[in-house]
Amino acid sequence: MPRWAWALVVVGAWILAWWLMKGSHTLALPGREHTDLHNEMTGWRNDLIAGRDDNPLMQFTGNVAEGALNAVDWLQRMLSKPNYPRPVPEIGWLGLLGIMMWIAHAVAGWKYAVLTGSVMFVAAVMGLWADAVDTLIVTLLSVICAVVIGLPIAVLIGTSDWANRIIGVILDLMQTMPTFVYLIPVVLFFGTGAPAAIVATLVYALPPLIRVAGFGIRQVSPTAIEATDSMGQRAWQRLFKVQLPMARRTIIVGLNQTTLAAFAMAVIASYVNGPGLGRPVVAALQIADIGRGLVPGAMLVLLAIMLDRTTTAASERPEQLARIGGGNRRLRWAGLAVGLVVVVVMIQMSRFYSWAATYPSTGWSSDLADGINKFSSWVVDAIGGVSEAFKDLVSYGLLNPMQSVLAESPWFVSGAAILLLAVVIGGFRTMATTVAVVGWVVACLAGIWYLDLWHDTMITLNMVLVATLLTMILAVIFGVWMARRPTVDLLLRPVLDMGQTIPPFVYLVPVLYLFDQTRFTAIFAAIVYAAPVAIKLVADGVRGVPETTLEAGRSAGSTAWQEITKVQLPMASRSLVLAANQGLLYVLSMVVIGGMAGAGALGYDVVLGFSRFEEWGKGLAAGLSIVLLGIMLDRIFRAAAVTGSAAPVRRRSRRNATAEEESTDRDAPLAVTG
Repeated sequence: MPRWAWALVVVGAWILAWWLMKGSHTLALPGREHTDLHNEMTGWRNDLIAGRDDNPLMQFTGNVAEGALNAVDWLQRMLSKPNYPRPVPEIGWLGLLGIMMWIAHAVAGWKYAVLTGSVMFVAAVMGLWADAVDTLIVTLLSVICAVVIGLPIAVLIGTSDWANRIIGVILDLMQTMPTFVYLIPVVLFFGTGAPAAIVATLVYALPPLIRVAGFGIRQVSPTAIEATDSMGQRAWQRLFKVQLPMARRTIIVGLNQTTLAAFAMAVIASYVNGPGLGRPVVAALQIADIGRGLVPGAMLVLLAIMLDRTTTAASERPEQLARIGGGNRRLRWAGLAVGLVVVVVMIQMSRFYSWAATYPSTGWSSDLADGINKFSSWVVDAIGGVSEAFKDLVSYGLLNPMQSVLAESPWFVSGAAILLLAVVIGGFRTMATTVAVVGWVVACLAGIWYLDLWHDTMITLNMVLVATLLTMILAVIFGVWMARRPTVDLLLRPVLDMGQTIPPFVYLVPVLYLFDQTRFTAIFAAIVYAAPVAIKLVADGVRGVPETTLEAGRSAGSTAWQEITKVQLPMASRSLVLAANQGLLYVLSMVVIGGMAGAGALGYDVVLGFSRFEEWGKGLAAGLSIVLLGIMLDRIFRAAAVTGSAAPVRRRSRRNATAEEESTDRDAPLAVTG
């Protein structure tokens, strides 16, 4: 019996059990009630704070926080805020603009110097200069810390199999955990303000550098290593003279990803009073002012594009410079020297002329925000009926029925059904795979039950599944369209790139304006955040189907619909599962943000946890529940991906060589499935 049939049997039995025992043993925790476990967690926090002066760990984190605060304060007084008694920073906007353009020209080229200058000039004109510089300061310090901590770890996992396995699990946990979850312990150990913002950003930005750099080191050619080992080199010589130089480009890619990840934390860091552009975005979100939220949000996008393009070009720059002749190289150095002189002049001007120290106020930001608000009101009036109808359709057609089954079934019924569905989705490929899936699911469900937030977890799971389902519908539609139409791919890919660059809070503002504070608002925002990566994965998977297979199907008279449903999508099944997995994790990362948008459940519990001291224990339990939910779903989908990729191989292995040789054109698409 196929897996989908087994799944239907399990779901049918689940619905029957729900109908018979609806509303009993749901482990619901109404309102803001706490359990003994939550109170114990809050008490543990209070004890830590009370014993801060005697606790070595708290003293250490306090010293780290003080050092980070001093570093940020010094940089701000140099670049973005008055250095009293001086009424302006030591280096004004004109001087810093020159410094940034010169650095961009030196590491990436003149085009990126122009890009950097243009973006920063826009920040000055829009009255966002100080916030933009503060964002760059926090990002810079976080990336420096990530490099200092991450590169040695990357070397370790790149040269040691056991370290790769152990650290890989920790990185999985860090990347599965929604960003708001670790704000709770960060605030406890590092306080609020710039130190908490840097630490939270570091935790989020560290895994990409470790993973990508470690992968690059592991991919260095064994032949090159053996050749140099035969010359008697030591381990440190192999690392610094062979592995790191040959993995340089991959390491820089990891640094680029870490920089963008750090930048994506700008808004979330403002929830712990971190400086930067996140503050005006959050302030606008609190009063539902779409215009005043989108203006600094758009500035965040421009800064992210500037950093992305410049760091990417910097990774390719050494190869370009190696190809230029000696005369061109001398000309380049002469140009940099002249540029440095100009920068020094700009710095001096910014120190002694008020117009070069602080950009004059233009009021353009307020005018633009007012225009956006007027346009948004017109859009809401124009499509309000359609959006409301769509919201009701999803709510009454999917959300409410699924939530009733998930959250109103007895906890042991829901747990057993989830376990059985995990086995079905993960597949019965081998006993080891089945045992692994069962082990992960049982452990995660047991942890969620122990944390006393089972009912809220089921409500959150319902919203995650609905959002993932809608995300995958969009991913299949647009992914197949992009794969089959290069023009569509050319038009949509920049939009998807922009969607991945925009911090989630930026588009949460217009979504709130359109749908108000409801569960659907959180789901819609999660779809917007998760759809770009899922669409790209589906498009790449469908595009990877061999052209010879498609030609064989067309010669047999297949229609476009048959080609998509019977050839391309089945052969791209692994990409579809991967897209669903990544889409689900992206949706899950929006759970806490969704809690602020009216979703309630675990997301709201986490928000309360770091905003109210008495709710700290429940917030921590909610954060851990989200982590366990993410790990469980991730492991299930990983097993499904492995099973999906292995199934075609099993089918092909059952065919003998004679049958393969005698296959006709009509059977060609199926024969190549493996």
